[in-house]
Amino acid sequence: MSVLNGKNILLGVTGGIAAYKAAFLVRLLVKKGANVKVVMTSSAKEFVTPLTLSTLSKNEVYSSFTEENDANSFKEPKWNNHVDLALWADLFLIAPATANTLSKMANGACDNLLLACYLSAKCPVYYAPAMDLDMYVHPTTAATFKKLNSFGNIQIPAAFGELASGLVGQGRMAEPEEIVSFLEKDILSKLPLKGKKFLITAGPTYEAIDPVRFIGNHSSGKMGYAIAETAAGLGAEVVLISGPTALKLENDFVKIIHVTSTEEMYNSVHEYFGKSDVAILSAAVADYRPSEVASEKIKKKTDDLTLQLKKTKDILASLGEMKKNQFLVGFALETENEEENAKLKLKKKNLDLIVLNSLRDKGAGFKTDTNKITLIGKDNKTIPFPVKPKKEVAKDIIEYIIEQTNA
Repeated sequence: MSVLNGKNILLGVTGGIAAYKAAFLVRLLVKKGANVKVVMTSSAKEFVTPLTLSTLSKNEVYSSFTEENDANSFKEPKWNNHVDLALWADLFLIAPATANTLSKMANGACDNLLLACYLSAKCPVYYAPAMDLDMYVHPTTAATFKKLNSFGNIQIPAAFGELASGLVGQGRMAEPEEIVSFLEKDILSKLPLKGKKFLITAGPTYEAIDPVRFIGNHSSGKMGYAIAETAAGLGAEVVLISGPTALKLENDFVKIIHVTSTEEMYNSVHEYFGKSDVAILSAAVADYRPSEVASEKIKKKTDDLTLQLKKTKDILASLGEMKKNQFLVGFALETENEEENAKLKLKKKNLDLIVLNSLRDKGAGFKTDTNKITLIGKDNKTIPFPVKPKKEVAKDIIEYIIEQTNA
């Protein structure tokens, strides 16, 4: 999954020959999972039609402050609110950006909808220059670039190549694929967890009784998967060790390792823990396993069946004993004396954070899409949260970790 997935991108198209590439650019952004809206200058419509960009983006295209109604209509003209468009955007990309538009941006001119959106934008603004060689190397253009960059705008450099005039040199707009790649790399480089390695466990473990039966629990893995995708979305390199679950990852940046038993999870966790910065063990690991596993299916011969169980390896405690600089997070699912038991577990297993939830709380626990947690840090301070979707709970957990590890 691209870092552009789910992003709201406002694409500004200005009136240069490279405007025809906007169609390819919109298509690529949509394929990356972005939500795209297009705002055009009037002259841009001479090179590419609003209908084309509207069809590709699946959104209305904007080019003026008002949209005139049919002559026979009694309705008031529709106002295109530049502030709403600007605030909707997670990033504003102007491609192609002509010398005329760039000069206006640098000097605060505001004579069209695109410029009004630019002046109202609170999000990062990227611009891809496109102009002829003589215009590109003119001193005023260099001054424009310098001024725009000083405002915090981000330039996507023009390429060297054959230009519409027939000249060969700098000024050709970067290709759509290059623009998308630039956006992805720039966003990734600024994410708060860039360069951090996360180890996360999720789901249940199954302990075999015989070839067809096992001891397990009701964990769906939804919480751990949400944490893994949230961390990866913020730039972390994530290894997810998952017990049996039907869930699928949406983020291509997560490396997933499938295991079944506690022993398998123990071995995989220990393989990656030493190289991790943060370990979040949200898996519901079985505490006991059968002392002996039958090689054949156990036949139903009597009314009662007695199983001899023995403790499984305590993965979390083993990491607490060996950790050095890692930030170690455990989970506590309790049914009584919740806070007291969680604090005991926090200390006993040498954790930096424990995430407490209770089966008594409606909307918390296994299989649900929501959770209700309380975070307890090493200082024993508790931070309770209301019931939230697990994706939002994952954000709360990750934000706490970022705050603590950057302190």
